[in-house]
Amino acid sequence: MGTKKNLTIAVVVFAAIFAIGAIIYFSGLLAPKSFKSGKFETITVTRGEVISTMQAAGVIESENEVLLLSPAASIVKSVLKEPGSQVQPGEIILQLQTETVLDEIDRLKDQLEVKRNNLERNQLTAQSTKLDLDYNEEVKRLKVISLKAQLSDQEKLLEVGGISPARVEETKQEITLAEKDLAMLVEKNSIRLKQLKAEDRGLILQIRMDEKALEDKLALLSKMNVRATSAGMILNISASVGEKVPADKMLVRMSDLSSFKLIGSINEQFAGQIKTGSEVFVTVENETLHGLIGNITPLVENNKVQFNVHLEESSHPTLIANQNVQIEILINKKEDALRIKKLPGFENGKKHKVFVIEGDKAIKREILLGIVGNEYCEILSGLREGDFVIAEETGSFRNLNEFDINR
Repeated sequence: MGTKKNLTIAVVVFAAIFAIGAIIYFSGLLAPKSFKSGKFETITVTRGEVISTMQAAGVIESENEVLLLSPAASIVKSVLKEPGSQVQPGEIILQLQTETVLDEIDRLKDQLEVKRNNLERNQLTAQSTKLDLDYNEEVKRLKVISLKAQLSDQEKLLEVGGISPARVEETKQEITLAEKDLAMLVEKNSIRLKQLKAEDRGLILQIRMDEKALEDKLALLSKMNVRATSAGMILNISASVGEKVPADKMLVRMSDLSSFKLIGSINEQFAGQIKTGSEVFVTVENETLHGLIGNITPLVENNKVQFNVHLEESSHPTLIANQNVQIEILINKKEDALRIKKLPGFENGKKHKVFVIEGDKAIKREILLGIVGNEYCEILSGLREGDFVIAEETGSFRNLNEFDINR
């Protein structure tokens, strides 16, 4: 019992000594009333920009993807490049078999030769027919002239009684019929010539259509070598040698390395702080690039929310596809703010006490902070531009309201 009692007394005494020491320490009774100026660091109150950002992860991706489709139904003959390969414009990535296209080209060439021959023959026929029609018209016209001359002679004979009136009347009827016959022949010949011209136009149209089809097939033949349309990197090849592929099947997916964007991701609990149009900063190889947030994916995957970032300098030489980077999302920004360098414990909108050097004294002041940024904090009250604030831990003199500075 005696031992326990002594132990209890010892604990109480120790606790009392500790409490008294703490009271003396926090009351500042033992704190010195002066300090040398070189014993602590100071920071200056200035005016400038205060920014607050939030970090997110990002991956650099090509801003534009290029999809190369199969130009026609065919069979893959060879694959010359692999995913991950970088290609230049015009480089062949894979080849398709061309036999079917070549057969179609030969068929069109033969068909064109036949139609051109038909056009030439039709034009010769038209010339011959026109000669025949012109001859028939001339015969009919001469017959009318002859009948009119005969009628003139008969009318003279009728005056002297050398011919009967009935014969003269018969000749007039013959002239009327001959003129009608000539007019009908002229009309028929005109129609026939128009028909021949229409046949020419039809053949010429067919020839032009076949020529266009032949041009398309020749162009298709050149496309059977699937080439890179721009400089980039192959992301995927969705065909293998010997595989049958239909027309318009996606064969190659590649990135266009001329410009880039960022795909960012952030924990869903901070998703409410990012907005389309928010400014971001990305540091790549000691270069700081600026951008704006674009689309924000509404779906949450693995507790992450994804968003696109469109860079102002999307073709900057430091950008490399698939590179992981750190993104700083701008949350708050204040221009020309009264500011101080960020010190430990500073929080948005909170009051804090700091020591400000005034001549040979350090005076405690209460300050109110606004935005607490990455490097600087906005000062709403308590300090003026040009003030010098002690940046050291103030534990040894925090209970003082002021102290002297020995220079």
